[in-house]
Amino acid sequence: MTRAHPLATRDEDQELALKLFVVLSRAHTAVTRITEADIARHGFSPGEFAILEALYHRGPLLLGEVQRKILVSSGGVTYLVDRLVAQGLVERQDCPTDRRARFAALTPAGEELIARIFPAHAEAVERGVRGLSAEEKRTAIRLLRRLGLAAAE
Repeated sequence: MTRAHPLATRDEDQELALKLFVVLSRAHTAVTRITEADIARHGFSPGEFAILEALYHRGPLLLGEVQRKILVSSGGVTYLVDRLVAQGLVERQDCPTDRRARFAALTPAGEELIARIFPAHAEAVERGVRGLSAEEKRTAIRLLRRLGLAAAE
């Protein structure tokens, strides 16, 4: 007696879900390789760069806000901010309304550095997603946002 291949028993929705997961994972890996290579040439980890980028675009942020923006643990944010403080790129600032809260902010040296290196990073990201037209990128953004929100529920 021969056994049916396990995939033969799956329904079409499950097959599509599995295929989407694989394709999405491979695309993420390919784009991430390009962006992480750009980050590494400046001597930063992806987490360090994410903090610099968030502070560059958003201004000073509470450490909890930084954590939510870059999706690392609270201990991870503390470690990464400590490393950037030691490099003179970020400083901690007291929160005037809550003695327990601290802000992370770019120093002038951090501001100068990220302003200088971010444009090339944006070009690396653009290279990573160049396989899609502008309209396809808009569609992908809409669909992936919907997918992420539904998965988070």
